[in-house]
Amino acid sequence: MSELHDIVLKILERGKGILAADESTGTMTKRLENVNVPSTPENRLLFRETLFSSSGMSDCIGGVILYDETIKQETSKKIKIPELISKMGSTPGIKVDTGAKVLAGSPNEKITEGLDGLRERLKEYHKLGAKFTKWRGVYIITKNTPSRLSIQSNAHALARYSAIVQECKMVPIVEPEVLMDGEHSARECYEKTSEVIKKCFDELILHKVDLKGIILKPNMILAGNKSKDKISNEEVAKLTIKCLKNSVPFEVPGIAFLSGGQSEIEATENLNLINKYNDTDFIMSYSYGRALQQSALKFWSKNIKDIEGTQKVFNHRAKMNTLAAQSKWSKDLEV
Repeated sequence: MSELHDIVLKILERGKGILAADESTGTMTKRLENVNVPSTPENRLLFRETLFSSSGMSDCIGGVILYDETIKQETSKKIKIPELISKMGSTPGIKVDTGAKVLAGSPNEKITEGLDGLRERLKEYHKLGAKFTKWRGVYIITKNTPSRLSIQSNAHALARYSAIVQECKMVPIVEPEVLMDGEHSARECYEKTSEVIKKCFDELILHKVDLKGIILKPNMILAGNKSKDKISNEEVAKLTIKCLKNSVPFEVPGIAFLSGGQSEIEATENLNLINKYNDTDFIMSYSYGRALQQSALKFWSKNIKDIEGTQKVFNHRAKMNTLAAQSKWSKDLEV
């Protein structure tokens, strides 16, 4: 499946990363309402089209994860959204899970659903231009979680999803996210994330997934957002690299981190340090949603017709993260 490997390398070439623009209508509605913009299909499309047609796309963004609504939309110039993304030199992708639901047998945990009818949906998305997909499993750290049931169930679902996606000639993004919410220490995050990722790869191998044709999208190793045990950015980077070296098979070509509750600058700084200390063969880049879009969204909300100004804000954030993916970022560049 060398064509899948080639897609991965194209998405992550020269420090490029992935724009996660796959917010569900509900999530996007909350984001727009938070900045006092009505959440209509037209406004959701306008914001995304503004980003997708920016120069930062060509220079920095190797892939865009879309939502079902967006992949079927056309721009104001009657160009299909996947065509616009491809025209900008990026690769269109699609979120294919149907969300995290309560895990039967462990009501405080979640299992991601969406395997039913997945093959048929993938065929449609492939025709629409998608070259890669995304599925997210979520795990919480408490005294008793993540449980073995949660770790096993989500790993199994991620593996089945990945096998079906590769069968449909697309690259699966495998996203096991150990959430930042909680009082846990960075050491606990390290231990639980290692356990989660190892189990995911056990299942991926069991399901005969070609590891050269996937992208792993993990969390960084961070203390919980309510933890008193914070660690330095350098420690975040070193623990994250250690975790991945010990958990991820060498065949995996690329790792694109999620930002997971970090601020824009934090997510960029940590990515930069990860690449500074990276002594592996893994490409380590980014797959950010809020950490790429939040400043642009705030700016845009003041005047949704100021396309150029909004793009300037987005282009800056995209450039900062692409520099960080090459360990060339510094705080001085943020001025």
